[in-house]
Amino acid sequence: MRAIDVHSHFVPHGWPDLGEGMPWLRAETEREAMIMVGSAEFRRIRSDCWDASVRLRDMDADGIEAQVVSPTPVFFGYDTSPGHGEKIARVFNDLALEICAPAPGRLIPFCQVPLQDTDAACRELDRAVAAGHRGVEIGNHVGDRDLDDAGVVTFLQHAASLGVPVFVHPWDMPDAPRLDRWMARWLTGMPAETHLSIIAMILGGVFDRVPSSLRICFAHGGGSFAFWLGRLENAWHQRSDIIATSEKPPSEYVGRFSVDSVVFTEPALRNLVDTLGAEQVMVGSDYPYPLGERPAGGVVRRASFLDEASRKLLLRENATRFLG
Repeated sequence: MRAIDVHSHFVPHGWPDLGEGMPWLRAETEREAMIMVGSAEFRRIRSDCWDASVRLRDMDADGIEAQVVSPTPVFFGYDTSPGHGEKIARVFNDLALEICAPAPGRLIPFCQVPLQDTDAACRELDRAVAAGHRGVEIGNHVGDRDLDDAGVVTFLQHAASLGVPVFVHPWDMPDAPRLDRWMARWLTGMPAETHLSIIAMILGGVFDRVPSSLRICFAHGGGSFAFWLGRLENAWHQRSDIIATSEKPPSEYVGRFSVDSVVFTEPALRNLVDTLGAEQVMVGSDYPYPLGERPAGGVVRRASFLDEASRKLLLRENATRFLG
């Protein structure tokens, strides 16, 4: 069965100058480039980031029928002014449509928005959806503002009113000397950031304030949330004086969000399915980056504990519902 991949990224092969200290691309060959942030090297990339033909070839090899193509978070620009952030979002959203244009229906563009300003974010979401974007990717925080921030909640309510799916990706992880070795910001920071954001949506009352029609998915298997749901549930009951700030216990919100399957091992995938339900997990790959899964959906296809009905849910039926 061909799958739908809800988690992949793109980088254009060049873009207009975004200003001092902002990301730019140092092209090295037709097939290789370096993302620069100011004068610092950020990430080496290849043509699979921008070339639809390369992407489609890899999708065919992995048995992927369609793929959500989302921004790379380094381009969010949440620390810029609202006007500058809106300009950045427009640039990358328009370029995303060009990258996906050769394969409509197979390459599904998700836009970015200047989440630091609610009005600008809603305005750009409206424009991007009208232009052909099918959903939106947002970062898991804006500076010290988490997903329960009033402005972010208003944006999520707007996305729900439009029927636009939301994909939440961790970014801008805390930096410290102990995290500078072994890619620790990616190996520990990303899961922790995602876990924290789901907690913020639950304990911050976001799920109590946004309609149940909101379709929202968290990257990287929801971080460590599924493993520690029992700890959160226990704390909600035992320290209700501090954290019982949601209308219901945390376990009551499990059906309100989805996660992708980028957890790499069958025991980890089984924990997701057992904790969140087979209806809440979708194939994701993090393509084309080296910490992603190739072949995409491999852990779902190999999982011996899944019956065929559940495997179909994870491979494509849940994504079809998520994408509307």
